[in-house]
Amino acid sequence: MKKLALHWQILLGMVLGVLFAMVMTQFEWGNDFVSDWIKPFGNIFINSLKLIAVPLILASLIKGVSDLKDISKLSKMGGRTIATYIITTVIAVTIGLAVVNIIQPGKSITQETRTQLVESYKGDADSKIAAAEEQKQAGPLKALEDLVPSNIFKAASDNGNMLQVIFFAIFFGIGLILIPEDKAKPVKDFFDGFNEVILKLIDIIMLAAPYGVFALLAALIVEAPSADLFKALSWYAFSVLLGLGLMMAVYAGIVFIFTKRTPKFFFNGISPAQLLAFSTSSSAATLPVTMERVEEHLGVDEEVTSFVLPIGATINMDGTSLYQAVAAVFIAQAFGMDLSLSAQLGIIATATLASIGSAAVPGAGMVMLVIVLAQAGIPEAGLALIFAVDRPLDMCRTTVNVTGDAAVTMLVAKSVGKLGEPKAKDWDDNYKK
Repeated sequence: MKKLALHWQILLGMVLGVLFAMVMTQFEWGNDFVSDWIKPFGNIFINSLKLIAVPLILASLIKGVSDLKDISKLSKMGGRTIATYIITTVIAVTIGLAVVNIIQPGKSITQETRTQLVESYKGDADSKIAAAEEQKQAGPLKALEDLVPSNIFKAASDNGNMLQVIFFAIFFGIGLILIPEDKAKPVKDFFDGFNEVILKLIDIIMLAAPYGVFALLAALIVEAPSADLFKALSWYAFSVLLGLGLMMAVYAGIVFIFTKRTPKFFFNGISPAQLLAFSTSSSAATLPVTMERVEEHLGVDEEVTSFVLPIGATINMDGTSLYQAVAAVFIAQAFGMDLSLSAQLGIIATATLASIGSAAVPGAGMVMLVIVLAQAGIPEAGLALIFAVDRPLDMCRTTVNVTGDAAVTMLVAKSVGKLGEPKAKDWDDNYKK
């Protein structure tokens, strides 16, 4: 499998897992064999994703916030950049929640299959449902109170307390900005190196993704062998793609309204970066091309691109946030859980903040989804439901991430008077229309 690209390996693992499970169900001992000898490897893979979640948040977020040291010189640009990124992320998550609540892909699963799912993951589901009920009975300011940890090590020991970890990481990053640069440099260098190590660990974990998907899908088939489950999965994928398409339309509209550049001009200028993002599933790998296209073909000044785009590759993950919202609600629907308005607002907050710490590499969105699920009280074992189609959707949401970075860069450039005519000779003469 080494000669195949990772996404093909994952798809092959998915198909083989389904076929293997279908064969095993023909034997009397097959189901027990898959549950006892195959499913544990899927659980190990999920645990490895959960293992890396807290270090990933700390490394990426502290690095991302501390990199904003230039905000002292570019406070106007920095403030508008962060604010715009947060606004577009909130819009993306809201669109995702609206789409999944309207289409309700998880509701197409029959009660019988839902009962089988709940029974399969009963221990995990019961604890999450109980935690969700306890949260519903809390006071109106309980969420704000819980945001600030009393002990960061205790908070970091439970993925369900991820908002507290995010709060600490942001607070720590701000502290690094405010102290003298010579004092902050050793600490920042440590977290830069720490971040590189975590990204390499994600690469290693994702090498096991085909085998993890094989085990998860095989277990899913033998424990809930119902065709309506795959029908719901198709509706889930459609919901994600529809939400991502709507977000693309939002970018085009924002660019046209605020910069008077046509959607044709915008998408023509950024399309090579979009294609690269689609093929690599990595905003970081696409960053050099994105910077070149935005500067040369969209007319943004180099001072703006060099400041806004690197930050965007770290903290602006609109496509990933939208997908997390759809996935979280879909899994909840599949398990028969009715998420309250407050729980869905919590998803908006968690997905927005988690996107800030989401590494710009393939597979990081799935790690961040663990955070969103844990915070909303949704069974994390439901990851097995969506892994089958995650890689193709990862390619699509990365494309949206890169497009969002370019759109925000144009807005910020316009607001500070740094948006001019493209330097490239092949730009659209009708861009002002």
